[in-house]
Amino acid sequence: MHTVAVLALDGVIPFDLSAPIDAFGRARLPDGREPYRVRVCSVREEVDAGAFTVRAPYGLQALAEADTIILPGVARPPEALPPGVAEALRAAAANGTRIASICVGAFLLAATGLLDGLRATTHWVAAADLARRHPAVRVDPNVLYVDNGQFLTSAGAAAALDMCLHMIRRDFGSAVAAHAARLSVMPLEREGGQAQFIVHDLPPAPAGTTLEPLLAWLDDHCEQDLTLAEIAAKAGMSTRTLNRRFREQTGTTPLQWLHRARVRRAQYLLETTAYPVERIAVQTGFGSPTAFRERFRKVVGTSPQAYRRAFRAGEGV
Repeated sequence: MHTVAVLALDGVIPFDLSAPIDAFGRARLPDGREPYRVRVCSVREEVDAGAFTVRAPYGLQALAEADTIILPGVARPPEALPPGVAEALRAAAANGTRIASICVGAFLLAATGLLDGLRATTHWVAAADLARRHPAVRVDPNVLYVDNGQFLTSAGAAAALDMCLHMIRRDFGSAVAAHAARLSVMPLEREGGQAQFIVHDLPPAPAGTTLEPLLAWLDDHCEQDLTLAEIAAKAGMSTRTLNRRFREQTGTTPLQWLHRARVRRAQYLLETTAYPVERIAVQTGFGSPTAFRERFRKVVGTSPQAYRRAFRAGEGV
């Protein structure tokens, strides 16, 4: 039996704690046997989980006996791990134990140094902070999970289940993983990545900057087939000056900014209307459905139809 140790530290996020317990606990082999033994362990017996307290039956010594260790996120990831935790995780890693983090649990795993030089992910809101705190880690905020073999990291909330199902499939095959997915009412594989859940705000320009009126005009006219020369003429600048000012004040180019404005408009229409993709392509200035689908997938990470299924107001997912 494969032993999974879920390490609960003070401030543990309840969903992050329960997701692997549920996913691995539900798994069954074709003959009905349980393939996983799940143990919750911690530094102390009682763990603060915010709205309630968790009693962990096992201590850090359980990490040495585990085949897989799961690190749920905590409400406020600490700069340093509690005494003994980093040492126990590094010792387990040296013995070949698989270690996976959920959401901001990536901060805990990164604090051990085990992610140095590796690609990793976390919740997109926390990705920049993870990269700042741990510059040796290659943070990718656009995926649901990253599998480096021995070390895995996942994004927020539901991505924990994606990663757990992936590990079950690695351990016992697709049939066992598919059965666990059905019990969790989850697809075994989801289309797209974290990008589809990110609110794609337009690149900001500080209030009062010289481009503020132009940006408002572009947002209002993003459905038009605008050229760089036309935008420059509206701004009363040369194209060269316009590009330089845009770089200085928004960090991007006029046409890239316009594409993002169009995608944001398309997201709104996909969420709030039943308009066909062809109509949305025209209303958002992409010209053709093919160009719209390609740009939307590049920015959002999934297709317009898949985005609509996930986010259409009033419909189930």
